[in-house]
Amino acid sequence: MGRASPLDDEEDLQITVHPGRGPPADHHRSPTRPPRRPPPPTTPIYQPFKKHFPWLVPLFVVANIVLFAIAMYINDCPRNSHNCLAADILGRFAFQNLKENPLLGPSGSTLQLMGALEVKKVVENHEVWRLISCTWLHAGLFHVLANMLSLVFVGIRLEQEFGFVRIGLLYVISGIGGSLSSSLFIRTTISVGASGALFGLLGGMLSELLTNWTIYANKFAALLTLILIIAINLAVGILPHVDNYAHIGGFITGFLLGFVVLIRPQYAWVRQRHTPPRYHGNSSKPKYKMYQFVLLVLSLIILTASFTIGMVLLLRGVDGNQYCSWCHYMSCVPTSLWKCKPDEVYCEICSPEVTTSCASNSVMAIHVGGSPLRHLRASIM
Repeated sequence: MGRASPLDDEEDLQITVHPGRGPPADHHRSPTRPPRRPPPPTTPIYQPFKKHFPWLVPLFVVANIVLFAIAMYINDCPRNSHNCLAADILGRFAFQNLKENPLLGPSGSTLQLMGALEVKKVVENHEVWRLISCTWLHAGLFHVLANMLSLVFVGIRLEQEFGFVRIGLLYVISGIGGSLSSSLFIRTTISVGASGALFGLLGGMLSELLTNWTIYANKFAALLTLILIIAINLAVGILPHVDNYAHIGGFITGFLLGFVVLIRPQYAWVRQRHTPPRYHGNSSKPKYKMYQFVLLVLSLIILTASFTIGMVLLLRGVDGNQYCSWCHYMSCVPTSLWKCKPDEVYCEICSPEVTTSCASNSVMAIHVGGSPLRHLRASIM
């Protein structure tokens, strides 16, 4: 008997390897890979400019429609006139006859009562508030629908891009600029409509494209398209009974104001703010370019001077046509199809009727029951 040799016991020896303990059974492993570099930090997804929810422009649309309905209620054509349109259906909201108002709306006296722009009342009675109130009134159903559709298509996009504060200022101030321009040249009629403010939005779109030129793609195509749209709309203003002075004044006001309220930082500065410092080094981009500052300052100076001079001239009763013999062609170009100057009307009040004598030597007597009846011709903005 002796001690057993280890070699004799190898046949009975079993080695059990538990999972997870000790080295793996396969000793022929591939060489260890070097650790991979961590991926670079990803740049967060961002929009260069914030999108705004548009609520002010729809509110403007509702306000204009409500005011038109109020004007029709106050007008009360069946009670104040004997020839109304759709009186059986609309009742108190019936339209004036087409000869008096082809746009399906109230009478001129109703519009004047509600705040239409009339130079005599602004100058003599100092009713400066009419420069604002007239932009919220419309001469008829066709007029208000056309303007409100334009406001929706133009204003919604601008409010989404720039917010309600900037677009609200642009709309209101442009409307005042259009009214001021109109009152310096149109002396014999009343004017209503939001077209001056709408043209201000178009002018703001043009100046916004120019001052933010570097952040746009397809710049020239956008510029030519916008200029074409503006030219077509201004060309409509040469028709009679359309207040193109308000269009031009509103457009110029909006164009200048756009350089002030619609200015945007250059794209390099925006991108720099949203990337880690190591990607752009120590170089920092200015927020605005120099030409943007120059346009902003010049526009503020011109706007302030123009509004100040215009208000002084208006309140002094200055007639712009006396100093510009050709300016009337900007509002109406006479052709064989229409005339630009209305027939002059002279009224003589003889109780209980008003005797109206026209330039064509025709005489018309209107019975008013002891009170003078005043008919007004309106120009639409």
